[in-house]
Amino acid sequence: MEITLNWYLTLSAVLFVIGVLGVLFRRNVIVIMMSVELMLNSVNLTLVAFSQALGDPSGQILAIFVMAVAAAEAAVGLAIVIAIFRGRQTVDVTRINLFKY
Repeated sequence: MEITLNWYLTLSAVLFVIGVLGVLFRRNVIVIMMSVELMLNSVNLTLVAFSQALGDPSGQILAIFVMAVAAAEAAVGLAIVIAIFRGRQTVDVTRINLFKY
């Protein structure tokens, strides 16, 4: 059985939907960040699949840039989460209200 482009796109769509649901329905900031990473990885899968199907390496190069942005987002996001946790003692997004005194 040959794995076609449709299989990769279906897997990518499923991963993206799982990531969106994680962002929408979870309250923990760490889980939300993991869901964003899952969405970025599903986009990378789509980029690499199209790059392979079309025979053009530009999609793979763009996927490397997306991975670099994801690593920076994870590092900065984790630093922000640690700073908020030190002040509020929680990572629940419904209990974090930074605009209130």
